[in-house]
Amino acid sequence: MTSSTTWMCLICGWIYDETVGDPDSGVPAGTPWDKVPLNWACPECGARKDDFEMVRI
Repeated sequence: MTSSTTWMCLICGWIYDETVGDPDSGVPAGTPWDKVPLNWACPECGARKDDFEMVRI
């Protein structure tokens, strides 16, 4: 079993799952959080990476 990390937007609650990525925004599946570009924004509310917190689901 591969472990992945999830990150939650503190503004809207959207979850970034490293195994899923955000392909619609150019972040392929399997992209670890530290490799997500700094200019990436939450697809739901536009929040920045600084507005995300690691969570366990």
